[in-house]
Amino acid sequence: MLKLFVPGRLCLFGEHTDWAGHYRTMNADIQPGVSIVTGIEQGIYAEVEKASRFEMSSDAPEIKSVWSNFSCRMNEGELKRIAKSGSFFCYCAGVASYMLEWYKVGGVHIRITEMTLPMKSGLSSSAAICVLVARAFNLLYNLNLNTLGEMNIAYLGELRTSSRCGRLDQACAFGVKPNLMMFDGDEIEVKTLNVKKTLYWVFADLCAEKDTIRILSDLNKSYPFATTDAEKLLHKALGEWNRKIVKKAVKYLAEGDAESLGKLMTDAEDMFEKYITPMSPALVAPKLHQVLADPQIQPLVYGGKGVGSHGDGSVQFLARGAEAQQQLIDYLNAQGMRAYALTLHPVHAVRKAIIPVAGFGTRLYPSTRGLKKDFFPIPCPDGMVRPVILILLEELVESGIEEICLVLGSKEERKLYTEFFERPLSEEHLHKLTPEAQEYENRILNIGKRLRYVYQNEKRGFGHAVYQAAAFAGNEPVMLLLGDTLYHSNSNKPCALQMIEEYERHNQLLVSIHQIPLEEVNHYGLLSGVWENKERTVLNVSKMQEKPSSSYAECYLGVRNDKGKKEYYSVFGQYILTPEVFAQLETDIQQANASGDTQREIELTAALEAVRQKSGMIGVRLNGVMYDMGNPKTLQRCVAEYAI
Repeated sequence: MLKLFVPGRLCLFGEHTDWAGHYRTMNADIQPGVSIVTGIEQGIYAEVEKASRFEMSSDAPEIKSVWSNFSCRMNEGELKRIAKSGSFFCYCAGVASYMLEWYKVGGVHIRITEMTLPMKSGLSSSAAICVLVARAFNLLYNLNLNTLGEMNIAYLGELRTSSRCGRLDQACAFGVKPNLMMFDGDEIEVKTLNVKKTLYWVFADLCAEKDTIRILSDLNKSYPFATTDAEKLLHKALGEWNRKIVKKAVKYLAEGDAESLGKLMTDAEDMFEKYITPMSPALVAPKLHQVLADPQIQPLVYGGKGVGSHGDGSVQFLARGAEAQQQLIDYLNAQGMRAYALTLHPVHAVRKAIIPVAGFGTRLYPSTRGLKKDFFPIPCPDGMVRPVILILLEELVESGIEEICLVLGSKEERKLYTEFFERPLSEEHLHKLTPEAQEYENRILNIGKRLRYVYQNEKRGFGHAVYQAAAFAGNEPVMLLLGDTLYHSNSNKPCALQMIEEYERHNQLLVSIHQIPLEEVNHYGLLSGVWENKERTVLNVSKMQEKPSSSYAECYLGVRNDKGKKEYYSVFGQYILTPEVFAQLETDIQQANASGDTQREIELTAALEAVRQKSGMIGVRLNGVMYDMGNPKTLQRCVAEYAI
């Protein structure tokens, strides 16, 4: 049984531009639509499992008064009939019928355990349930759909009902984070947006009347070709002028400029009222504008606007802070509305890193009798010869990492790092260096100030070594590098910085990946999944397997490229670990100790897989090359190629 959560969605900017942008298939002069949409904190919680029929039940007290359990055969005709019926479960049946028709799946049982998402309030509860059904089929039957695929099936399933939803409704599939959505004809592109500081939204159901069907019908009459001046202005409002507003909104979100963002909301509402409202009597919204102009609200907010299709449906405000947010919610509720909080948080910055260097280096014996492998000299592109550990540390510092924890095998090993990173050269040696090299000496000592040390006194596996830095990591995301692996970026952006930027976009467990030949898969841990972007650099990981046979990998672990051929991906050697990984490692260690198996190796891969099953994992294909220097053959390649 799987547990799922799908949030509702709130359109912050760019409503109606999804369907307007679709008309580019008929009129190339129409501008592509753009909008900023975010999942909200309210949503649908469910447990799902395979079944012989399509079944939906609920234990959620929030919908007890309107719910009755539903069950029907997995029969295409029956599901399509229910989809067209307009009944309570028509949306779910629409998605199930699409899944059955195109993927020949069996049934599912979806049990809703909690429903915190209000229905019929402009927050796309219908889209959320459609995404929930699509995701249940996808995960239970291993269909390998990415998030856009789930979103598209939810949309197509909803179209099998009498509803005519827009494409942005299914943005709830991307979770509780703001996304920039672009609608160019039949093409959709989604980019996660960064938020620099915490922003406090309030949205509320006005508890009035609105006619979405009439609004959409009236506005669509002006497309695909504008024939009157008013229709031409509508095209500009949903096209060129909206694009300018959304561009500013993206900038203000990235800068954390709440005041300018709030004013932009008010400006967007003014434009809507001037150029879009006149096109439909159903858009006249006296209660919306009464609430937006309420003098009791103004001191609490930076700005506000309508929600979704507009009309007297819902309202949204950007509050001046957490206290103002709560005051506004209390006030709106007291006025007979239903108000909710939406707090958008910045992604926790990655400012710490861990490098385990506790291994002896058996494969590089006898050199490791006299020199730890992380101090092996490597010629670099600038002509210098640096030890491996210094190359890694410089990459981390250049990428913005503030503190670095080295996992050593014993306190005795600490002396070597103290000597190199903390003790200045003697005056005799320092004077022999060029001025540039003398300046570089200060750089090494400054790096030493960032170093912290922990010790793996028991050799119980790589996961056990990483866990020794749990207290150092705290409740923060932390980068993990391998102590015997170097990374050479193909751009002016270090591989570590590429990873950090991807984490800021996805805010979940991240591993770097690279392609390997099929004949070598038995030497590596492999990952498979589905690509989340057109460039095929972001992989939604669905399976991890340690050192599989080539026959198993060929059957189950291939990832399709743009030509439909299978490729195979292993970990590139850089990770960004979330607090959940350390919690899982702790659980694994405690279970091993409780069973008396204190010799069992604690593997990082097992912990990563456990977290992936609960929270997901993203694989990122970096623009760079990995050099493993942990054995003679790969060390030779590293020395020969790294400086090129």
